[in-house]
Amino acid sequence: MDTAHPRPTGTNASPTLWRRCLRMPIGIQSVIAVGLGALIGTFAPSAGEQMKILGDVFLNLVQVVVLPLVFPLIVLGIARMESVKKVGRIAGKAILYFELVTTVILLIAVGLAKLTGIGKGAPVHAADAKDLAGLSQGIDFHELVLHAVPKNIFAAFGEGNLLGAIVFALLVGVAMAAIGEKSEPFAAVLESVAAVMFKVVGYVIRVAPLGVLGFISYDVAYYGFGNLRSLLGFIAVVYAGLAIVVGVLFPLIAAIYRIRYVELLKSIAGLAGIAFVTRSSESVLAPLMGRLEEFGLSRSTTSFVVPLGYSFNTDGSVLYQAAALTFLANAYGADTSLPALLLMVGVLVILSKGMAGVASASIVVLIAAGNSIGLPAEGIALLLGVDFIVDMARTGVNVVGNSLAAAVVDSSEKRREAEHGTPDTPAEPEATSLEKEPAQ
Repeated sequence: MDTAHPRPTGTNASPTLWRRCLRMPIGIQSVIAVGLGALIGTFAPSAGEQMKILGDVFLNLVQVVVLPLVFPLIVLGIARMESVKKVGRIAGKAILYFELVTTVILLIAVGLAKLTGIGKGAPVHAADAKDLAGLSQGIDFHELVLHAVPKNIFAAFGEGNLLGAIVFALLVGVAMAAIGEKSEPFAAVLESVAAVMFKVVGYVIRVAPLGVLGFISYDVAYYGFGNLRSLLGFIAVVYAGLAIVVGVLFPLIAAIYRIRYVELLKSIAGLAGIAFVTRSSESVLAPLMGRLEEFGLSRSTTSFVVPLGYSFNTDGSVLYQAAALTFLANAYGADTSLPALLLMVGVLVILSKGMAGVASASIVVLIAAGNSIGLPAEGIALLLGVDFIVDMARTGVNVVGNSLAAAVVDSSEKRREAEHGTPDTPAEPEATSLEKEPAQ
């Protein structure tokens, strides 16, 4: 050991600190990024707005991988099922679960908003409808059906049409199951594609803190905190409702199906946190499926139910929509009788389906629902000032809700297999890198 020339402490301090930071869990790195972003957005707002590009790049990286990964997983999951009957059974269970839970959550939200009387005396006169200029004023169900059945699957992939990809993957998977051994070469290709895409997802998730930094810097710089005071009651009710859903409703459902809810939350907590900050549940779609498999869910169930839930099971978003419409109804002195509120719930049950898990997608549904019950767009514009705050929480709840939905359907299938003595599907192959790839 050379004691005559000790290693300088200053030259290696920074690299050592940098390596330690890189070794931190993604969750801790993201928390640090939140603090830095808030400081930048507060004290250097012009720089904060420019940093939004970091968040946009992160989301683009995620979205470019989503369909190339989700498609082969769905196809393989369905192809491993021995019968089309099981595919239909799982789809039926998932959709029934989505509808029942969504309706219960809407009733919770409306009841809580009605009980607290949020919106009375809100400064709706200060809202500016021009803020809504870039958003759709309604939802075309004709177009929704056509999106679900695209005429060009490559165009659907290029547009990021998740629902269309799910439908096409369903057809391909059923066809592969029907022809049996002849589909094995194609299945091997899909396995390889999925493994590569999981590896890419691992790389992308490692840069998530940079995306977090960009989004928080922009949100604080652009939206500020000036509009919070008049809407604190609304924010509080939404967060309280989401807390009831996550802390009461979901545990009850988990208890009925004997799901280890606390362990499930621990398993997906880091991913829910990333979705919370980025305000996009798509940012964690791929690693979420891997994490649920590690938790013990069947890949065939997870790869089908989770992507389907991204379009049809937005638990956090529908709660926000119901609370927002009740808030606006109170603000404008509209009818908030029980029949009127039930009508609003019915409208939201229909309109909330088919919306992908992207940032602020709930606003589009909110506009359409508001128009259908006669609320002016100006009031909805008022909520845009705090949308990013509630959007974070509702997106995180969407991730938890879809994870629980997959666990419920998987538990139901395992109970059925136990009762009948033999499973409907052949044994799944030994875990590969798809399951072993960590999703921080």
